[in-house]
Amino acid sequence: MTTRVELLELINNGENSGIEFKRDVIEHHALAKELVAFSNLSGGAVLLGVEDDGSISGITRPNLEEWVMTVCRDKIRPGIIPFFEIIRDVEPGKNVAVVRVAPGFSVHSRWHNNGHMYYIRVGSQSREANPEELSRLFQQRGAFRAELRPVSGARLADLDLRRLRDYFGRVRQQATPDTGDEAGWNALLLNTELMVEEGITVAGLLLFGIQPNRFLPFAGIDAAAFPGTEKDYAARERATLRGPMVPLIGEGGLVENGLVEQVLQFVDRNVARKTTLENGARRVETPVYPTDVLREVVVNALIHRDYLLTGTDIELAIYSDSLEIVSPGKLPNGITTERMLAGCRAARNQLVKDVMRDYGYLEHMGMGVPRKIVQGMKAHNGTEPVLIAGDESFTVKLLG
Repeated sequence: MTTRVELLELINNGENSGIEFKRDVIEHHALAKELVAFSNLSGGAVLLGVEDDGSISGITRPNLEEWVMTVCRDKIRPGIIPFFEIIRDVEPGKNVAVVRVAPGFSVHSRWHNNGHMYYIRVGSQSREANPEELSRLFQQRGAFRAELRPVSGARLADLDLRRLRDYFGRVRQQATPDTGDEAGWNALLLNTELMVEEGITVAGLLLFGIQPNRFLPFAGIDAAAFPGTEKDYAARERATLRGPMVPLIGEGGLVENGLVEQVLQFVDRNVARKTTLENGARRVETPVYPTDVLREVVVNALIHRDYLLTGTDIELAIYSDSLEIVSPGKLPNGITTERMLAGCRAARNQLVKDVMRDYGYLEHMGMGVPRKIVQGMKAHNGTEPVLIAGDESFTVKLLG
């Protein structure tokens, strides 16, 4: 959060490559231009309620936060989610809004009058990128891993130190800093890429965040159980599964679930077990979907989804005859369903994959799909999973 003193210092230093002054009566497309330019460089902030000369005029627009979020969703492609805050009484009775954006995951454009315009920040000015600049920008963005991007506004306090201690101490068998040793934790997280100089990374929040969805609204799983074979408004249960990917383990075992365990519990309470008689007498209950298979499908969706796509969560749908998990994004790095079935290894989010593998969720040889999912379902009920590679999604369907 920005303090009043920090804000006054920013204003006193004037507009630059990372700061722009605007009245809050600015047109929506004009605000989009400035935010796009910052996002296409190294991030920055628009101070609403500040004149070009640095004098404070204050904000007057009603429902300002909602208006800003609408601009970022409707006038910018792909949409962005800024960090928004209001600093009150910067001068008596005058408030200033700070709209801050991080460096973009991809190249952003302003969408206005049915056309795209690409802007970059040059000194204290935002201007249209020429073809050479645009080509270089696309090249730079394409080479950057989304999971290592800093998340605007996220700090060490937004990570669960209990889970971090468990991971580094129990899982990795290494010493951890004391609770109050912020410098020690920063150094450890920097060296393991859970943090970069600009702040906590996407991977750090996804894995160990206290509330990842506070900063990454799309980082979760939308689950629904339907009574029939198709989606229906009358679902038996709907749940929005949120939280860090990894669980918290204590001396006595599981203390708090991670996302994977939340999914397993949702399936368990919404899919009745099959009951058979063994030797004609003893009742034996077996799951419709083997736990090892289901866990592998869920983990694959979490580690391979495209976190550049911010408009949708992973979807879990349970039907009377099947279960589907849909992960946003195309298959990464030239992978096809055929190559996946052959055991080809390619990770879009390598750090997330490595940490989940440290917890024992994954095969070390990249054979999870052919060995655990395919062979697991064949051994369980004689069916083969259906793998569907869509334009912007990947679906795994298990047959009950």
